[in-house]
Amino acid sequence: MARQLNLVGLAPFPLVEPGDNLAKIIVALLSSGDYEFQDGDAIVIAQKVVSKVENRYVRLRDIEPSENAEKLARVVEKDARFVEMVLRESRVVLRAKPGLLIVEHRNGYIHANAGIDQSNIPGHDDTVLLLPQDSDASARALRNDLEELLGFAPHVVINDSFGRPWRNGTVGVALGVAGLDPLYDQIGEEDLFGRKLRATVTAVADELAAAASLVMGQAAEGCPVVIVTGFSFKSGISGANALLRDRATDLFR
Repeated sequence: MARQLNLVGLAPFPLVEPGDNLAKIIVALLSSGDYEFQDGDAIVIAQKVVSKVENRYVRLRDIEPSENAEKLARVVEKDARFVEMVLRESRVVLRAKPGLLIVEHRNGYIHANAGIDQSNIPGHDDTVLLLPQDSDASARALRNDLEELLGFAPHVVINDSFGRPWRNGTVGVALGVAGLDPLYDQIGEEDLFGRKLRATVTAVADELAAAASLVMGQAAEGCPVVIVTGFSFKSGISGANALLRDRATDLFR
């Protein structure tokens, strides 16, 4: 029996402003196109759109850098005000060298610059955009809003682009999850030859986030929302935090 996964970008997607209703925009686009979207399907939305609607903008001219930020800025050769915002959004600095600042975000992600950047945002040159305050909460809220409008609750994944150790290039990962079980545990199941699987746990939400990133693009494509159909996703109550490896089992920090 054939297995398939269908991904379609909702484009052109309008530029959003703080306070806009994402669910209404998504449903309007679904209604205007020939989309077969139903209960059990998923929506992947770019973090940047969620952050914009939640008004996570910061003007660097309003930031007073701390002494620690000034010192670290000299090491990484970045604006001290930018470094100050990275520190405010982080638990700990993991790596710092010219042009590179890797931190553990306060929500647990290991991320360059705590996910703060300036790409694809309007405004002045000193405006930056932070990650959502709580991406899982944002995913749940969007799912609830979509349920009110659609009559069913689709799975929701908020994705972002991450770099990876030992690999070139970025991939999409899940920052927020609602409705979808982010992990598929197959430990104890048998392979084709009857051997029991001992360590197979698939990061379903991350794989979905990465697939959607291919459709979204990274530059001026204007396609931050992707609908995913044709696949049977397992429902769950866990958020994207379930994807974070705890320190006790982290061999690389």
